Amino acid sequence: MVKTPSGAAVAPRLLRAARRELLDTGRLSVETLDEGLSRSWLRSRDFGLSPVGRPPGAPHASGAQLRRALERQHELVAHARPVMEDLFEQTGDGDGLVILADAQGLLLGALGDGRFVDRAQRVALRPGAIWDERWRGTNAIGTALAEQRPVAVLGGEHFLERNAFLSCTAAPIRDPQGRVLGVLDISGEQRGFQRHTLALVRSAARMVEHRLFQTRHADGLRLQVHVQPEGLGTPTEGLLALSEDGWILGCNAAAQAWLGTDAARPSPLESVLPVRWAELMDWARQGGEGARLLHREDAPPLWLRLDAPRGWRRPSSPVADTGASTGSRSSVIPAIADAEIVPPVSTNAERDGHDERAERHRDREHASRESAADDALQVLDLGDAAMHQAVLRARRVLDKPIPLLLQGESGVGKDLFARAVHDSGPRRDRPYVAVNCAALPETLIEAELFGYRPGAFTGASRDGAQGRLREAHGGTLFLDEIGDMPLALQARLLRVLQDRQVQPLGGGPTVPVDFQLIGASHRPLRPLVAQGLFREDLYYRLNGLTLCLPPLRERQDLPVLVARLLAALEPTRRVVLDPALARELSAYRWPGNVRQLEQALRIACALMEPGESVIRRGHLPDDLVEELDQCLDEPMAIPVLVPAHAPAATRPRTPAQKAASTDTAPTMLRDQSRAHARSVLEACEGNHSAAARRLGIGRNTLYRLLKTPDASPDA
Repeated sequence: MVKTPSGAAVAPRLLRAARRELLDTGRLSVETLDEGLSRSWLRSRDFGLSPVGRPPGAPHASGAQLRRALERQHELVAHARPVMEDLFEQTGDGDGLVILADAQGLLLGALGDGRFVDRAQRVALRPGAIWDERWRGTNAIGTALAEQRPVAVLGGEHFLERNAFLSCTAAPIRDPQGRVLGVLDISGEQRGFQRHTLALVRSAARMVEHRLFQTRHADGLRLQVHVQPEGLGTPTEGLLALSEDGWILGCNAAAQAWLGTDAARPSPLESVLPVRWAELMDWARQGGEGARLLHREDAPPLWLRLDAPRGWRRPSSPVADTGASTGSRSSVIPAIADAEIVPPVSTNAERDGHDERAERHRDREHASRESAADDALQVLDLGDAAMHQAVLRARRVLDKPIPLLLQGESGVGKDLFARAVHDSGPRRDRPYVAVNCAALPETLIEAELFGYRPGAFTGASRDGAQGRLREAHGGTLFLDEIGDMPLALQARLLRVLQDRQVQPLGGGPTVPVDFQLIGASHRPLRPLVAQGLFREDLYYRLNGLTLCLPPLRERQDLPVLVARLLAALEPTRRVVLDPALARELSAYRWPGNVRQLEQALRIACALMEPGESVIRRGHLPDDLVEELDQCLDEPMAIPVLVPAHAPAATRPRTPAQKAASTDTAPTMLRDQSRAHARSVLEACEGNHSAAARRLGIGRNTLYRLLKTPDASPDA
């Protein structure tokens, strides 16, 4: 008997019958297999894989590509490595592999020993290989990514018969926003499977998540929750990262399960727990020691404990500043009972006055959040922690005369953020004037900004012009790419910002101006100051509050952002990404950031047939498909990382051995890929577009693949 991904037992004879049915009819009876395993087998079939024979050449990362992947995932690798070593020690005889893969199924590292390592390498179970279902069919790593849950794939449950000797168990690793970062896997001989292995892997993945959470939110306030007091401080606890105004910035899977909240989108703590934020802060200021029991309606009670970094201090809340003395505090959290620490008891009069003030403060907070719930800044806050912090900080200065400086790579959305700041602030009904300092010729930018009197220079309008600075009076002035402004104009702009008056070209009286100033630059301004290319005094005048917008490759809200863009591009129908493509795009570096993503989705929507609703690789622009291919099409053998005490047979091969094994690898993979592409093209009756979509590659890539000459027999 074997164990399916969902845990039900299936006889080997049923697996053989199901495989025959799939080969003979192309269908699969739902009653034959577990539902999760059936879904995976059908996905594997739809990817064009055949259970028997050698599969088409799967991509393999080159040494350089693997190094880049390890650099991108350095945080995950650093926290997973000690857990992997401990897990390897717990696997018993050690005749197996403990593997870490990223969210695309790329194997980042492995710990192995014994004779199994050599056999695993023969099926490319080694760092650099990609074990996404698209290339390897049903397998623990790829299926855990597709199903988004822990799975065990044993023996004949693997879609490819060549992998039937494996028993593999894997569990996803999620970041504090709930996004899958990678997979932890234990693979070994099928006959050596232990029933407790899946529990071990799940526990290890949870431990990595716990370490990631603690590190990422080390400088902030955290709330620990558990249904039992003994569970606090263990990897099974729920964790919530809290902002200084009571919003949940991240929560792990356990907290999501107990609270029913979504880690991908920030929400106020009071919306998921019957806890008053101001009173929770009183507890924090008292030291937050001990655990307290919180009773909830229609839900099991939870034990809470505050976890604040050393030296953490929060300014007194408005509740505390309204006159309540230290001795007049009410109970810290009224809904908490059976607490280990009982706060001082206050008199009824003191408690009534405190509660009334707290209620007024909560009403003001609620009204403020309601008004901001659907404003332009909230629209940009899709769940990324860095973007959420930028929105929070920008919101704090909306009604204050503090200039904003937006920094970030080209295409991250600095112009959209600036417009959202204007539309969310008190000047929203006044002019918003945007000037791109890099797009205007140097000879015109002065007249464009400051205006001019009639006849001020040759070619000037007979009526003159008031200039963009005066147009922004009462509203917001956005100076994009201000780092490209000529030095002479920087001096004039500085005088305007100091005097709040503008004098047009050609002379005449000065005109007072009042505007909110927002500057932006894709180049850091401080190095430009050091190089003498930007005035230091202007830099400090602009740098009231600097906000660094994250590049798209570092954002944690890509799925939500894609959904938002697709909804805007296709308002009359629901369009989604193919799951395999979504995983590829999440690993892509996006040099053009959000602007490039939006353009790619726009083209994909235009190339879809009227009845289609799923964007696949064939719908993307050819240049983007080629860049995705370049991340996958350089085969290179990478040795498994093994302990120092490993036997000689499992140690890394010598350069001569590597060369002997890799000389023919690219040719073999190209031959297999070309043969598979031709068979798919025949099945599509010569329709290259349909074949490219089915293969998940661009049309140009398909043409190049088919034109490649066959390898000679001697190759």
